[in-house]
Amino acid sequence: MAKRNDDVRAATDDQLQTQLGDLKREQFNLRFQAATGQLEKPARVKEVRRTIARIKTAQVARAAAAKA
Repeated sequence: MAKRNDDVRAATDDQLQTQLGDLKREQFNLRFQAATGQLEKPARVKEVRRTIARIKTAQVARAAAAKA
């Protein structure tokens, strides 16, 4: 898990924004798959949600550091 956090911290703002868009799209698709009973990997929902949270946390921390 530490590797994922390091990857998020090392990414540029543009890369994080792109990743965030991709993950939100994936989360939307996973939600539909779950609703229709076609979800193959239920654990992926949790993983995507947490990765989105990691990215948002990194973005807020960068914004606070830039403001200070």
